Amino acid sequence: MPIRLETDTIGMLLTDVSRLLRGAFDRRISASGLGVTPGEARALIQVAATEGIKQADIAVKMGIEPMTLSTYLDRLEGLGLVERVPDPCDRRAKNVVVTDKADPLLLDLRKQVRELMDQVTLGLDADGREALRASLKGLRENLHQLDRCVSPDRKSVAE
Repeated sequence: MPIRLETDTIGMLLTDVSRLLRGAFDRRISASGLGVTPGEARALIQVAATEGIKQADIAVKMGIEPMTLSTYLDRLEGLGLVERVPDPCDRRAKNVVVTDKADPLLLDLRKQVRELMDQVTLGLDADGREALRASLKGLRENLHQLDRCVSPDRKSVAE
């Protein structure tokens, strides 16, 4: 008899919720008529949240290939919503910043995200939403700590 694994573990639930949330976001942005693709919207949101971050770091945060991000940024730059500026500490790198022209779109995106999250968290009161947020932040910090304990060659720093 094959071994059956649990499907409601924290890891499985987070994976499912993340996938479903991304799909709901993509459908919502596609149907919104805002003039950007879901990928471009995610990139713009990431740039706005981490103003002046390097392109390579945005790609890592988004979990996408640098060339995919470059395509998104090319389009957003063409629309006048972001600018690539030289990194003052690394002349080879470009940092990405939002322009004032992006403000109305960012407000629309924030509205879309808030409405989606209201639907997603239906049934949770304010305390429940805050407890969930705090728990997820704790998990994220624990994962960052795990990443910091592993060297680039993927061997534990303690070894």
